[in-house]
Amino acid sequence: MEVIYEDNHLIIINKSPGEIVQGDKTGDEPLVETLKHWFKEKYGKPGNVFCGVVHRLDRPVGGLVVFAKTSKALTRLNDMFRNGEVEKTYWALSRNKPEPAEGRLVHFITTTERNNKSYASLTERSGSKRAVLTYRLLGCSDRYNLIEVKLETGRKHQIRVQLSSIGCPIKGDLKYGDKRSNPDGSISLMARRIRFTHPVSGKEIDVTAPLPSDPLWQAFDKIEFEDEK
Repeated sequence: MEVIYEDNHLIIINKSPGEIVQGDKTGDEPLVETLKHWFKEKYGKPGNVFCGVVHRLDRPVGGLVVFAKTSKALTRLNDMFRNGEVEKTYWALSRNKPEPAEGRLVHFITTTERNNKSYASLTERSGSKRAVLTYRLLGCSDRYNLIEVKLETGRKHQIRVQLSSIGCPIKGDLKYGDKRSNPDGSISLMARRIRFTHPVSGKEIDVTAPLPSDPLWQAFDKIEFEDEK
């Protein structure tokens, strides 16, 4: 568990692929419980420790996850995420290059719980939810392409299914059309950067996750974010 940022009200973790944010049917310990144990040990807190889940990443995805340390922060962060006041930037590796190199995707996503899979359609269907993201090609290596994604909505498997819909499945993501799995079971998608106004202090929080040590990711390490302020 890698702590990227922490104060009295919130903590931002760089999640490893394979870790789960919140408990599921596997029974594996989720990050939220790991954090509670960590808080108890680090701060010597007796009894129950508060840690609120603000948002989630799919299990095979790595990168930044925000947790609330106080109920006040949790309530306000939940509202901010719901109202689109949190800027989330993702990086994805794909064997294919998007055409055009940048754009805005609008789909209607339907999720089937039976196989835990989402489906994207250009037309609205019964039970579907509107899904919007913007993307741009940041760089290319001999075999892979780095795509930056910014979400305007938060739907289940949204980035995975929408990139797949334009012929750019994420490396390692067999569920959405890639050829081969990654050796560690991850997919090559990470929550790279998160930016928002602190829910209590009002200061700007702008955090970027380090790239994984995998050489494929490291090949893109020199790409810098443009100043968007």
